[in-house]
Amino acid sequence: MSTIGRRIVTGHDAQGKSIILSDGVPPQDNPMTGNGADFIEIWNTAETVPVLTPAPDSEPALRDFTMMPATGHLIRIIDVYPASEGGSATPMHRTQTLDYAVVIEGEITLILDDSEAALGPGSVIVQRGTDHAWENRTDKRARMAFFHIAAEFGPELRAVLPETLELMR
Repeated sequence: MSTIGRRIVTGHDAQGKSIILSDGVPPQDNPMTGNGADFIEIWNTAETVPVLTPAPDSEPALRDFTMMPATGHLIRIIDVYPASEGGSATPMHRTQTLDYAVVIEGEITLILDDSEAALGPGSVIVQRGTDHAWENRTDKRARMAFFHIAAEFGPELRAVLPETLELMR
């Protein structure tokens, strides 16, 4: 499994002062490791508009794993393996989410219906429910940060989208 550095979670003490609640590697308990990519859960919430409390009720990274949120949003780091380590292109898929993906290191290829884009460190992708796949075509792992926000397809888009492509949830 890939490693991630620190996750610092802030909160408030009983007097409202800002404090560090936790500092370290977020706990992981999900099935998405070692299958050509490692999914590292950082934080998630089912709330569309999170309620800020002095401290969270529980550890968000240990909630039941879901590929994409049905409600709310999440952040995760994904390490995508090269073919030499068992990686391959993901299946073409669509998510009912608005995603911001940032390439942190390495190179990844975004595959769309009519084009491809090779992306390197610092590249930011705004993924808007489009059919897509990812592939690491290099000999080193690529690391990306994904911010997934639950969304809905508008009626005009739903009317033209192919129904055969599986939605990932």
